Amino acid sequence: MERRQAALGSAAFFVLAPGCVAGLFPWLLTRWRSLPFWLPLRWVGVVLLVAALAVLVASFARFVAEGFGTPAPVAPPDRLVVGGFYRYVRNPMYVAVLSLIIGQALVLGQLILFAYAAVVCAAFAAMVHWHEEPALRRQFGEQYDTYRAAVPGWVPRLRPRPPAP
Repeated sequence: MERRQAALGSAAFFVLAPGCVAGLFPWLLTRWRSLPFWLPLRWVGVVLLVAALAVLVASFARFVAEGFGTPAPVAPPDRLVVGGFYRYVRNPMYVAVLSLIIGQALVLGQLILFAYAAVVCAAFAAMVHWHEEPALRRQFGEQYDTYRAAVPGWVPRLRPRPPAP
């Protein structure tokens, strides 16, 4: 896929998928009304939101630059994406989206968003286990198995995986 097409597809998918899961649905649950809450936790939430958004945007860009595709299942990358934040964790987009939801829960003091995050986490884990990992194994074979053995799925490692030669 051309980079321009990949960039446009990734931008559309960014608005559609994370935009709904981490933006629209939390808004529908809370109308982003803030409840009285301990101020230092709000600041933790703000930091989490900023960091998670940076990771999410960088991970989407990585699909275009390195994978020549999109994160959308309808236009997957031509190459296995293993650079950037993918050197620390195999699922940085999912971790970032969950962090965005938890960040909003902390900023707004809305406990319903923690419950929502748990449901989203279960859905992500099921999708990764039953769909994405088998699809990646079929598409990239041993290359994916090597990557999977070296990089954790959900809890980022402290040191990045060394780049492949």
